[in-house]
Amino acid sequence: MFGKSIMALRKADISGNVAKRFTAYMERMEAMLKEYAVWRPRSQKGYRVVEPAVEVAATEDAHELDELLAELGSLVGLTGVKHQVNIMVNLIQVQKMRANLGMRTADISKHMVFLGNPGTGKTTIARLLANIYRALGVLRTGQLVEVDRSGLVRGYVGQTATRTQEVVDEALGGVLFIDEAYALTVGKGENDFGQEAVDTLLKAMEDHRDDLVVIVAGYTDLMERFLDSNPGLRSRFGTRIVFDDYTADELIAILQQQLARQDYALSPAALEKARALIEQRVADKPDNFANARDIRNFQERAIANHAVRVAGLAGAEDSKELLSTIEPEDLEDWS
Repeated sequence: MFGKSIMALRKADISGNVAKRFTAYMERMEAMLKEYAVWRPRSQKGYRVVEPAVEVAATEDAHELDELLAELGSLVGLTGVKHQVNIMVNLIQVQKMRANLGMRTADISKHMVFLGNPGTGKTTIARLLANIYRALGVLRTGQLVEVDRSGLVRGYVGQTATRTQEVVDEALGGVLFIDEAYALTVGKGENDFGQEAVDTLLKAMEDHRDDLVVIVAGYTDLMERFLDSNPGLRSRFGTRIVFDDYTADELIAILQQQLARQDYALSPAALEKARALIEQRVADKPDNFANARDIRNFQERAIANHAVRVAGLAGAEDSKELLSTIEPEDLEDWS
């Protein structure tokens, strides 16, 4: 009725019946708004969020934070990382309590440096942190924008600054995660524009200090050089988190956890073989050692080999055990 009345008014069809119906409708709407305490007179907006809705939102955020911290705690290994993240969460929560009581608060730098080898969980923790910051009210949206050098640096003067600013704009309200950030400044010639990306990033961190968290990640030694490449870099990143390599036991636990998520399991003999292979891999640590990434590749090959093996077995289509059990012959070495 309301939509039809508006169309009629737009067509200047202001007959007595239409006008009466429109007026009656508006009176009913105004009465309802007043009754439910969502009406604001005069020049203010015609609605507001009532207090119970705010309380529900706060409760939901607290519940989400509990779930995120539980997810963090459930990750295999990363003991030191978990400890530092929990310290950061506690620090932010206490500062919010102080602010609510009108007390002075410390200026906490939320930008971080993640130091460690590939496959040690840096991206996983960055995703969790983006959501944790959102649940804490530190960030508006909590999305994670992940880039590396190729996503920032372009080939001509001015293009890199423009592209970097576009990425920053996409990350506003959330976390910008720059993997292998050292590649922006390490071993580049004078015509390289990596430094232009760094300079643009530093300005954006200052301009959007309350609406953007930047996490840079990479190998420990190379990241130290990256932080020394510009006088403003090291001071911008107040928190450094070291991601240690996983132990053999932790990698085995990760393998079993990942297989279980896809309804697979290692037979006792396969577990014994997997343990031997993984322990040898960790002991040798070749140049291409990639921690959990190695395990993901190992798992994918095992599942593929399992499929080849059971596809031709009689009765496999009716046997959950056959379709879910990884045997020793399904496991390949990395060599």
